[in-house]
Amino acid sequence: MEFELIAKTFMGLEPVLAQELTQLGANDVQIGRRMVSFTGDKEMMYRANFQLHTAIRILKPIKHFKAQSAEDVYNEIQKIDWSLYIPEGKTFSVDSVVYSEEFRNSRFVTYKVKDAIVDQFREKTGIRPNISISNPDIRLHIHIAEDKATLCLDSSGESLHRRGYRQESVEAPLNEVLAAGMILMSGWKGDTDFIDPMCGSGTLVIEAALIARNISPGVFRKEFAFEKWPDFDQDLFDTIYNDDSQEREFEHHIYGYDIDMKAVNTARLNARAAGLSKDITIEQQDFKDFTQPKEKAIMITNPPYGERISTPNLLATYKMIGERLKHAFCGNEAWILSYREECFEQIGLKPSIKIPVYNGSLECEFRKYSIFDGKFKEFRAEGGVVKTDREKAEMAQKHRFKKNREFKERITATEENDEGDIRSFKFHSLEKKFDKDGDKPRFARRGRDNDGDDRREGKRFERKGDGKSFGKGDRKYGDKDDRKFGGKGDRKFGGKFDKGDRRGSRDDKRFDRKGGSKFGKKNFNKDFGYDE
Repeated sequence: MEFELIAKTFMGLEPVLAQELTQLGANDVQIGRRMVSFTGDKEMMYRANFQLHTAIRILKPIKHFKAQSAEDVYNEIQKIDWSLYIPEGKTFSVDSVVYSEEFRNSRFVTYKVKDAIVDQFREKTGIRPNISISNPDIRLHIHIAEDKATLCLDSSGESLHRRGYRQESVEAPLNEVLAAGMILMSGWKGDTDFIDPMCGSGTLVIEAALIARNISPGVFRKEFAFEKWPDFDQDLFDTIYNDDSQEREFEHHIYGYDIDMKAVNTARLNARAAGLSKDITIEQQDFKDFTQPKEKAIMITNPPYGERISTPNLLATYKMIGERLKHAFCGNEAWILSYREECFEQIGLKPSIKIPVYNGSLECEFRKYSIFDGKFKEFRAEGGVVKTDREKAEMAQKHRFKKNREFKERITATEENDEGDIRSFKFHSLEKKFDKDGDKPRFARRGRDNDGDDRREGKRFERKGDGKSFGKGDRKYGDKDDRKFGGKGDRKFGGKFDKGDRRGSRDDKRFDRKGGSKFGKKNFNKDFGYDE
């Protein structure tokens, strides 16, 4: 049975998320603001949480109603039979987002919803259900826009950007969902080398490796909220979890560079935790020393732009970026995310496309630069393409930019507080466990009682040449001696790499995915949730 679902995302990533959902087989895909609605069954809901790269959370609406007062909210919530959703002895929490003249305080709405649920249980059973903020069994979400209210079950729990592979971070790390969205917007899917010359803690290069191999980002997470629902189907989720039939080989390589050795070490640690260090080389290098790559490549990077992190001479840094692109990246394309117009101006190159996106509360732009030798006319005469048809259509959209658009913070203090769980960048660490020999640390998913059966056991793919195996989510990364930085997996730029085949021996049932309809018309008046 199909039902309504809502996938939330960052402003600017809605079309990318819609495309992901369509490829997943979702039906009735509709674009709104900071969200994409769709329909699907329980399997689609599980897959959306597990496989989408650009979703922040997946919500399941259980009631739409009109509310012009707090009493209306209370009465409508009381009409729901909450015993169907909150089993006896289970805890719950409510979060709310409100855009209304009548309801000026989202916390007040949260209290009203809680009161209605608690009072119903008291009247029917005499037992008051407990409320848990930190780790509830059931999470509820209410959204009110003027007098229109939507109450949802939150199927994700912790924000989906918290993949689980991040062991450490440096200052101002890039959000994983935004990083994946930037890569997908560029159109890169592993068909060339990938370079981030200012990689920080490695978010872009790791997300690039996941996309290149088509690995589900949910494989690293310890749990999803729907696993605590009364109707949770363990067998169905196990089938989805263990299905790696869509993963693919990656014949190229990914390079990350940073001037800060601490960032380099952090990025290497995170790449190993994700089991992807064979696809990723991370080295210490100043961007000013960047040289022309030997193989065709795409560059995607997020330089400092003077808000959370800066450089001694910010504008000079961007001037240097432009100079390196012009002289050491010919024949390739570069994508740059930044915030200040004056920074972009210093690059000194004409972008072929500008895409407005949010990085936290900052209204940024993601710009593409096609770098070519010689004069523009000669480049075009030889068949060179600066701007694709898709990019032309994207830029031609009405009201894409505000008139005389300025780069500035545009999110209110209230919204910023609502979004705190996303932009706090507090990541849980994976739990280290040890094999019997005591010298091969691995990461195990916590919170599983599946008769002691770890889903990840037996799921390995071997790379030729080293005999090491990497499991899906439970990815071993070798002996302790192999942890030393600068080993054979760390190659100088442009070097060759012996790629191995990813293998698996599994008899699990494969999911036969139904074809989905194309997503519908963009509805920019449709707004749900908030920028997480």
